[in-house]
Amino acid sequence: MRPDLSSLESAIGHRFGNRELLERALTHSSHVHEQGIAGGTPLEDNEQLEFLGDSILGFLISEALVERLPGYSEGRLSKLKAHIVSAVHLYGVAERLQLGQYLQLGRGEEMSGGRSKRTLLVDALEALLAALYLDAGIEKARDFVNQCVVGDPSADSVLSSDELPGPLTDFKSALQELARARKMALPRYVIVKEQGPEHSKTFTIEVRLGKDWVAQADGYSKKNAAQNAARVIFEQLNGAKPGALL
Repeated sequence: MRPDLSSLESAIGHRFGNRELLERALTHSSHVHEQGIAGGTPLEDNEQLEFLGDSILGFLISEALVERLPGYSEGRLSKLKAHIVSAVHLYGVAERLQLGQYLQLGRGEEMSGGRSKRTLLVDALEALLAALYLDAGIEKARDFVNQCVVGDPSADSVLSSDELPGPLTDFKSALQELARARKMALPRYVIVKEQGPEHSKTFTIEVRLGKDWVAQADGYSKKNAAQNAARVIFEQLNGAKPGALL
C-alpha cells in the first residue's frame, strides 16, 4: 500500500485544494491501461501534466538563474540551466522527495522496478510541478522550484562554484538554447514510430532544426528518444564536441 499523500504534501509545503490533480500527477500510463482493461473507473495519467510541467520548470529555472547570477553570459547561464533541468539532477530531487513510493503503476511496471526508474520519477516530478501550478498558481510553483530544484544541495553547489558543470546530459534543452543563440528556428519533434507492449514500448522520434538539420533516434520513452535525437544535431552543430554550448 502506498503511503498517505499527506506526507508528500508536507514535504512540498502545500495542501492541495484539488486532490485529484495530485493523484493524476502520480499516475503512470501503465496503471491507467490496466484499469481500462479491468473496466474500472476511467483514470487519467500524468503525461499531459508532465508536458506542462516541463515548460513551467524551464521558465522558472531561467528566471531564478537570471535573478541569482546577473553578471553571467547567456552561454554560461544556458549551460547551468541544462545541468539543472537534466534528468540526472531532477532524478536526485525526485528521490529526495521519495516520489517513487507514491506512484500509481501497472503491475508490469511495478515488477520491472518502476518505482526507481529515472524516466518515471523525472516525469512525475514535472507533473507534480504542473499540478502545483494548476492548484495554487505560479507563486506556489516558483516556491517549489526555488526550494526543491534550484535550492537543492547539488544545484546550489554548482551555482556557487566558479567552474561550470561537467558533461552535458540534457541535450534537448541545450539544443533549444543553442538554436536561440544562433537565431535559428526552434527544434520540432515528431513521434515516428512506437513499438512493443504498452508497459515496455520503444519510441522513435525525429527532430528537425530548420531545413538542413534532421535526426532520428530511439528510446525507452518519448523523452529519452527526443534527448537522443537532440544530441545528434547538437553535436553536429558543435562540430561533434559534446558539452560545448558556444
